[in-house]
Amino acid sequence: MHNVAETPAERPLEPSAQALLDAVIAMSGELDLRTVLARITRSACELAGARYGALGVIGPDGNLGDLITHGIDEATAAHIPEQAKGLGVLRMVIDRAEPIRVSDVADHPAAHGFPVGHPPMRSFLGVPVRIRDEVFGNLYLAEKAGGSEFTEQDERLVVALARAAGTAIETARAFGLSERRGRWLEAAAELTTALQPPLEHSVALDRICRTVLPLTGGCAVVVGTVSAGGRIAAVVTRRPEDESDVRRAMRRLPELLPHDFTRPADLQVDGYCMLAVPLRSALAGRGAIVTFHRETGTVPGVAERDLFAGFAEQAGLALDRVRAIDDRADLAVVTDRERIARDLHDVVIQRLFATGLQLQALGRTSSDPTVTERLGAAVDALDLTIKDVRGTIFELHNHDSGSLRAQVREVVREYVGGLGFTPVLRTTGPVDTAVPEHVRAHLLPVLREAVSNLVRHARATAAEIELVVRDDSLTLAVVDDGIGLPEPADVVESGLRNVRCRATQLGGSVDLTGRDPQGTVFCWRVPLTLA
Repeated sequence: MHNVAETPAERPLEPSAQALLDAVIAMSGELDLRTVLARITRSACELAGARYGALGVIGPDGNLGDLITHGIDEATAAHIPEQAKGLGVLRMVIDRAEPIRVSDVADHPAAHGFPVGHPPMRSFLGVPVRIRDEVFGNLYLAEKAGGSEFTEQDERLVVALARAAGTAIETARAFGLSERRGRWLEAAAELTTALQPPLEHSVALDRICRTVLPLTGGCAVVVGTVSAGGRIAAVVTRRPEDESDVRRAMRRLPELLPHDFTRPADLQVDGYCMLAVPLRSALAGRGAIVTFHRETGTVPGVAERDLFAGFAEQAGLALDRVRAIDDRADLAVVTDRERIARDLHDVVIQRLFATGLQLQALGRTSSDPTVTERLGAAVDALDLTIKDVRGTIFELHNHDSGSLRAQVREVVREYVGGLGFTPVLRTTGPVDTAVPEHVRAHLLPVLREAVSNLVRHARATAAEIELVVRDDSLTLAVVDDGIGLPEPADVVESGLRNVRCRATQLGGSVDLTGRDPQGTVFCWRVPLTLA
């Protein structure tokens, strides 16, 4: 009978080789990076018979940025100080980037001592984990089973596992990056869909914050706009852990971000690690998206930053689209206002003026005094109407927020609820162009005081407010049909005293008189030029 020799494929593997193969197959079946790292750590402990194990990930600064442990419960691991995780023999493995075996950690010259709460350890084995030619991290094993030392065979097994681990880690990182890229692209598409005009600029920025926060894993997000001087002013925040701390850190952003801010930048402020990414918008202005992180390890890495920067580019384009459509709508409104103003001037006012001339001519031919008086009153009413229409035309031409007429109307509108009626407001003369800033600064507070007194004291049912610019002077008159002036002994001037002081500072005057048959006339008159 002939004996048949076993082929290499049929020959049973050594137990250690079988364990290594099983470990490689097990960790190769995972795609989540954190799960892969935990599987590698556990497999290394099983291969070498170690009670404790850890895989330390080396951060951009050359120190341990993360530490995945095995054999130590989470409560104990959480109480190990961060600075102790990269000292002593652990530091040796980082610096040498080669396997290191130690029989007794406590007796080693590089020993740094164990922090309070750290489990006792004697035997030690450290092996670097490489991805291609880059050291990704290190495997640390301690406390060989039975109290013995780690052997050369243990070292060879763990080194072989580390080589295979590099490939598994690279695969998991590529898969994770692919998933994150998909999430960023999906978020950019959803943001573009969500930023549909008409939309306030601040609402759009808030939407960007809400989209970025879960993608970056930060504790807060700030979207800011860059001023003309190149500085950033934060305008929107989202879900800060401690809002006061975040706002305090935000105030330091202008001094930390460079003027030529064009690439993602790392910042450290008040215990926060921050990542600032440029937000470029041709129409809405340059800005930045800043994420706040409590720990360095949670800040997006190099590959993630490219995805973040790409998202910021898409967000900038979406802001441009919103602003462009808003500008087009504003242009349509301006064009329509100009048309209305032109029609009012060229058609309505001319017709009113012609009608007034006809009534005046008719009045001169009439021998009835009553008819003449009524025609004169009608002409006066037409003159007043023409004056109001001209004021409206001027507002149509000057409708921005800097218009003094608009500001005056806004002040009066605020008090309509308290008055119970809407005062008649008339403006005459070049109110928007001829009133200098030093007069504007006093006019609006004086108007507020006058209308406030109307609400509190006058008991009026109607009022007229007139603002007149004529002959290098400004006159504000408020006339009501209320109960009139109180007795001198009952007058307590507080706000009115401030009104008089403002008039005196400008070289003007204030008159407060009764009105026949009832009511009050308030008149504040100041020059437009400084004496």
